Amino acid sequence: MKRGVLLLWTVAAVFASAWAQEPGYPITVVPPGKGPYQFPQGYQTPWDKIEMLVTEKLAQNLYSLHGSAGVDPAHPDAAGGRVAVLFGSDGVLMVDTEDPQLATKTLDTIRTFTSAPIKIVVNSHIHPDHTGGNAFFAKQGAVIFSQENLRDEMLSPPGQGNADRARDPAGVPTVTYRYSSPGAPAVTIHMNGETVDFIPMMPSHTAGDTIVRFNKANVIYIEDFYRNFGYPFADQANGGSIKGMIEAVDLIQKLSGPETTLVPGHGTLVRKKDLLGYRAMLVDILGKVQKLRDEGKSLD
Repeated sequence: MKRGVLLLWTVAAVFASAWAQEPGYPITVVPPGKGPYQFPQGYQTPWDKIEMLVTEKLAQNLYSLHGSAGVDPAHPDAAGGRVAVLFGSDGVLMVDTEDPQLATKTLDTIRTFTSAPIKIVVNSHIHPDHTGGNAFFAKQGAVIFSQENLRDEMLSPPGQGNADRARDPAGVPTVTYRYSSPGAPAVTIHMNGETVDFIPMMPSHTAGDTIVRFNKANVIYIEDFYRNFGYPFADQANGGSIKGMIEAVDLIQKLSGPETTLVPGHGTLVRKKDLLGYRAMLVDILGKVQKLRDEGKSLD
């Protein structure tokens, strides 16, 4: 009996030791660039020179990809928008698809760590650095999910910056959902040992925003509500507002725990506590703009 108990303790100790030696997540592989960056007048992004890199390992089977730094003037810290990739025997689930010029490179990078078929894409918002590769990945077999407002924006672009957004109908989401109540998942995917919630947001960064929660990994992809490189951007042409962004930040704080990894569309990974200063800045901006409006000032 004693020998059996000793054997059990030995096996338990070996497993505990092996677990303790596993690296903690997230692991930053390639940090965003810090700048400062300067681009000459008339500079054009050299898309052929951009590399798509595994920049963070968020969990054993959840990576994020981003473009190289110092070449994209719209996003000099890392070209394009961040893509999250959940992979395993059930296939690949992607959050966002990058700029159209980087779609092939994004797939090539995914193929360095998994040969699984691309099954699902969910779009976090309308901007081309997050949806530009939709048609390419749909043609790889992906079903594209999004908030219904995003699909409407894609079919009838409200802002000049959205011109030709949906030239290829393959890039238009085919499965949609609506915002109902704050923080309520509209879709839950059980895949590769993970439970993934698509959580539609109130109009904030745009009118069609979705955050994506990976429950087992304790990770939330929060897209462009937060950024620590550059200025906050509420896309009013697409239904966004600073007020909505403040509400969104408050909701993300409620949905996340102190150790939850928050994954912005740009910039470094953050925790819940990092949102406090950002929220204060948004409140300050909103107050100053409101004061100017009350004084009768205009953009002119």
